[in-house]
Amino acid sequence: MSEPINIKRLTVTDGDFDTRLDQLLAWESVSDSNVERVVTEVLGAIRQRGDEALIEYTNRFDRREVKTMSELEMSSDALVQALAAISDGERQALELAAERIRCYHQHQYQESWNYREADGTLLGQQITPLDRVGIYVPGGKASYPSSVLMNALPAKVAGVGEIIMVVPAPDGELNPLVLAAAAIAGVDRVFTLGGAQAVAALAYGTETVPRVDKIVGPGNIYVATAKRAVFGAVGLDMVAGPSEILVVCDGQTDPDWIAMDLFSQAEHDEDAQAILVSPDKAFLERVSDSINRLLPTMERAPIIRAALEKRSALISVADMDEAVMLINRIAPEHLELSVADPEALLPRVRHAGAIFMGRYTAEALGDYCAGPNHVLPTSMTARFSSPLGVYDFQKRSSVIMCSAEGASVLGKTASTLARGESLTAHARSAEYRIRD
Repeated sequence: MSEPINIKRLTVTDGDFDTRLDQLLAWESVSDSNVERVVTEVLGAIRQRGDEALIEYTNRFDRREVKTMSELEMSSDALVQALAAISDGERQALELAAERIRCYHQHQYQESWNYREADGTLLGQQITPLDRVGIYVPGGKASYPSSVLMNALPAKVAGVGEIIMVVPAPDGELNPLVLAAAAIAGVDRVFTLGGAQAVAALAYGTETVPRVDKIVGPGNIYVATAKRAVFGAVGLDMVAGPSEILVVCDGQTDPDWIAMDLFSQAEHDEDAQAILVSPDKAFLERVSDSINRLLPTMERAPIIRAALEKRSALISVADMDEAVMLINRIAPEHLELSVADPEALLPRVRHAGAIFMGRYTAEALGDYCAGPNHVLPTSMTARFSSPLGVYDFQKRSSVIMCSAEGASVLGKTASTLARGESLTAHARSAEYRIRD
């Protein structure tokens, strides 16, 4: 029998609770000096030598032996063939997930608007899609066709002109489900590239890989570091940290269900975080028993154990009011409200990436097929960030068209303010349009 898991226990009334919680939540995503050095070197080389450097780094880091860029681009026929090669069940699952994701995101689509004032002045906002975006999809050990759908479909709904996907193929291996998902989502071009070199190619462009306007999608520490470095030359979705789940339970849900919900995020990697909050101390112990009993049945048991022992906890609270306070303090990526009346708690939840309500709504449904996006803010950034959506692939331009009368009226106000700021040219520019 395996050793019991040493998962932290916290109680809000403990004198050191705030300190221990802060330590638990702390996540330093800044790369070490070696990662920074490698990324800086790669970005500079891709910028200076383009395709040549891209081939060089791909062969080195992904253990490939390619000689030309044509070997790194997947043809549209290859995507169609991958879709035809997967099982009927896999295809149906991908297509159903894609339809649900597309339908949900269509509700986010924003249209241009304007209004006219009494004097004829027109004010409004013109909303246009980005011209070209790049999607980074993890490859190798972590192959996520769901990430293809979640990143590409909102871009398609927004009307993005061209979607470029990069996915690493270490040792030349590539998950056919990823290519099938690209075919279903309508990705325009796919390159088997990964790491900082793929980010650099998307951000700066090479002879073969076109420069994009925005890069979205998760990756390892080298990808995250590269994304942070190229921001400004290109837009970003976010620089994400490890996966997180916070489950709030009243003690009435099957403890095996809750244990598996915690596992669902802990199995991502050793730095993932899984926290359970409950006012029922006996229930916390029942979940602990379920964790220890179920862990040996898991394929990724060592990863789950490491995550649960390193950054996870079972937290005892006095009541649901205290639980809600913790929710908003933790600002989790994924929040499960496994309680009798989740809709009563919802209006009080201010900070969470995605909220899964009720005993039957497993977080895993949101990862694949519920409809809302699974690209979510982590590391407490849900305090000011939102899930990836159509709005990330649209931009807004202000529209102003003054009538002669409107220009005269506004010109007087602008002149006064401009002269107050000692910007005389601003003032005189406005004053030329003022009627006597």
